Amino acid sequence: MPDSPPPSDAFHVYDTTLRDGSQGEGIVLSVQDKLAIARHLDDLGVGFVEGGWPGANPKDTAFFARARTELRLRTAQLTAFGATRRPHGDAATDLAALRDAGAGVVTLVAKSDVRHVERALRTTREENLAMVRDSVAHLRAEGLRVFLDAEHFFDGHRADRAYALEVLRTAAEAGADVLVLCDTNGGMLPSRLQDVVGDVVATGLRVGIHAHDDTACAVANSLAAVDVGATHVQGTANGYGERSGNADLFSVVAALEVKLDRQVLPEGRLRELSRVAHAVAEVANMVPDPAQPWVGTSAFAHKAGLHVSAVKADPDLYQHVDPAVVGGGMRLLVSELAGRATIELKGRELGLDPDRDTVGRVLDRLKSMESVGWSFEAAEASFELLLREEMGEHRRLFDLESWRVIVEQRGEGPGAVVVSEATVKLHAKGRRIVATGEGGGPVHALDTALRTALEQLHPALTSLELVDYKVRIVSGAHGTDAVTRVLVETSDGVTEWGTVGVHENVLAASWQALEDAYAAGLLRAGG
Repeated sequence: MPDSPPPSDAFHVYDTTLRDGSQGEGIVLSVQDKLAIARHLDDLGVGFVEGGWPGANPKDTAFFARARTELRLRTAQLTAFGATRRPHGDAATDLAALRDAGAGVVTLVAKSDVRHVERALRTTREENLAMVRDSVAHLRAEGLRVFLDAEHFFDGHRADRAYALEVLRTAAEAGADVLVLCDTNGGMLPSRLQDVVGDVVATGLRVGIHAHDDTACAVANSLAAVDVGATHVQGTANGYGERSGNADLFSVVAALEVKLDRQVLPEGRLRELSRVAHAVAEVANMVPDPAQPWVGTSAFAHKAGLHVSAVKADPDLYQHVDPAVVGGGMRLLVSELAGRATIELKGRELGLDPDRDTVGRVLDRLKSMESVGWSFEAAEASFELLLREEMGEHRRLFDLESWRVIVEQRGEGPGAVVVSEATVKLHAKGRRIVATGEGGGPVHALDTALRTALEQLHPALTSLELVDYKVRIVSGAHGTDAVTRVLVETSDGVTEWGTVGVHENVLAASWQALEDAYAAGLLRAGG
């Protein structure tokens, strides 16, 4: 990707994933993880990456130490986060770790709600103002740029507007560049938040916004703040954060650039949005939300037949933006809700051109199969095989004589070992093949036996690997006899594909999915 100049300092995109985002439940980032995420965010072109709180914990201190030599950021500026000096403390001593972190920018958090000053800090209003003044002035004197996070600002503005504004003015007079209004409890609604931000902007101070998502309004609140004059937006990748999370910085940036025509990233970087969102999720070991706006795998997916019919005529009829703008793509989901247009368009995606009669037969089969538990949304390879079969372009890999699985427990108690053994008998290419396989579970054993049999005829299948296996109960009316749906994800090391099987017996359902998986794999290998 060629370098491009960042937007001017007139507007800031500020990411706080490495600190605020890491406070989300289930997120634990190593120093290496934080370095990797910082690089991804720099690829997107954010203006500031908040690295953490040096001095507060060893991991963040180590991150800043390694960042000096290992991070080569093209667009983003690394930012250190910390608090103002302690009540009656010494700024030079209390802020030493921030001063020495090696970041050119420091974001200081300060109390702006008088109730927090008196009840949490247990100090006076005057001392809190002195803490703000001394801390900002000390860091400015050391040549550092300073932003101030006014914690609980909206609650403080409601409790005592004059004091909340005095905290901001004190920081600005001491040299803080931006005063960030924090909806720390996440309880604000856009209209009320907009009134408060507008009130502060009217004083002539440069204002930023930091919103949490406890009312599901963090993105809307961030955009509302920008609408009345905020020129600095904080958020996290994918909205990660404590409780309900923070403002999803990706949604904020996309809305600003696409909907409000404000370029806040370097030219062309918005196309990295989907890739970066998924890359950060991978590093954070978080499952991406398929319904996440702008970047989720379902964000531009169409399922209902009426919708797909319209999309066939003009994609813009059911899409608010071309998904390519954010590096995504349109998807068509095959289901019982599908119409002819879905089958036709899906066929074209696969390089097939089914005629009208074939489309009708496929549609009838889909509706019949899904009524008894089949689902092809996550099993597009099975759908492709079904379509090819109706078009006369798919031949079965083999004729099955039988398969059998034996599960044996050896020993008892904590030391007991359970072993599964499968035997597969099939006919293909004029041969009768018998193969066996062992595994830790019955499906593993069955997969091993089937692979052993098929590889004798199709060596190209040796590269295939089963990478995911899911079982769903389709109908619970019959207890242990309920219909089960098995989804299998298979990979050839380059791409992945999903297949499905449905049966009252979970092993029979697994067999169906595995058979489709290898048939699809051979198709992809040109066999």
